[in-house]
Amino acid sequence: MIVLDFPELIKRCIRIIHISRKPTPSEFEKVAKVAAIGIIIFGVIGLIISILFGLLE
Repeated sequence: MIVLDFPELIKRCIRIIHISRKPTPSEFEKVAKVAAIGIIIFGVIGLIISILFGLLE
């Protein structure tokens, strides 16, 4: 792991803020949909595992 001194860290953070931009509404919508699908998939997997362990007892 690379440890930076504080002034260098601040420079890099400011650089990233200057380079980044606000997503367009369509980009935001796509990212939100993908995130929601991922959350739903993990929830369904957790539910299935919970049901299986409940049946095995």
